[in-house]
Amino acid sequence: MGVSTASPEKGISVVTVDFPPVNALPVQGWYDLSDAVRAAGRDPEIRCVVLAAAGRGFNAGVDIKELQRDTSHHALIGANRGCYEAFAAVYECEVPVVAAVQGFCLGGGIGLVGNADAIVASDDATFGLPELDRGALGAATHLARLVPQHLMRALYYTSRTATAGELHAHGSVWKVVPRDELRAAALELAREIARKDGHLIRLAKAAINGIDPVDVRRSYRFEQGFTFEAGLSGTADRVRDTFGKEQQP
Repeated sequence: MGVSTASPEKGISVVTVDFPPVNALPVQGWYDLSDAVRAAGRDPEIRCVVLAAAGRGFNAGVDIKELQRDTSHHALIGANRGCYEAFAAVYECEVPVVAAVQGFCLGGGIGLVGNADAIVASDDATFGLPELDRGALGAATHLARLVPQHLMRALYYTSRTATAGELHAHGSVWKVVPRDELRAAALELAREIARKDGHLIRLAKAAINGIDPVDVRRSYRFEQGFTFEAGLSGTADRVRDTFGKEQQP
C-alpha cells in the first residue's frame, strides 16, 4: 500500500498509487506521490513517466474520513498543500507524464490527470468533481483542461461525471481501451515518447509549459482559498457530514 515506482522498460518510469479501498489519498499520500513523480522526472535515464493506480479506480480524491477525524484545520491545510504539491509535481515533471486511468477519477484525480501530458483510459473510466457534495471546492482549473468551458461548469455545479469516451471525443483522452489493455496502451504511448532524445524531450516539456495560456499553479491556488473559506465558515463540515448518506432534496 502507498506509492511505488518501477522501471519496466528503458527510459520509462511507472509511479503507482495504491491506497485501498478506493485510492482516496491521506495527506501524506499526496506528498509521497509528489516526491515519487519529481524523483522520476529528475532521473536522467527517464524520458517518460506513467502515472497509474492499483485497484478498481484511479483516484477518489482526498481521504474525507481523515478530514472528519480532525477537530482542527490541520488536515484541511495538509490536504490543500499536499494536493497542490502533487498536482504541481505532475505538471512540472521534467519529462512527459502519461496518466493511465481506470474506473473512477474524481476530485484530486482530476487535478492529476488535468496536469498530465496525455491520458490513456479504460472504457469504464469516468471523470468528475463531486466537490460540492463533499464540502470542498477546487480543481476546476484542471477539469477545464479536459472539457470545454460550459461543460466544465455544468459538470462542476452538478457533480456529474463524464465518460472516457466523451473525453476522447473532446480530444483530451488519447486512447480508450478495455481495462485489461490499459497498462499496455499506456506503455505503448510512453515507449513512443521515450524513443525521443532525452535532452530534447525535456526541452520540449519546458517549452510547452512555458506557452501554457493558464498558470495552473496560480489558478488552482486561487481556488483553494475558497476551499479554506468554506472550512472556516463551517459550511464544509456541514456538507461533509452528509457524505455517504442519502441526500435530501
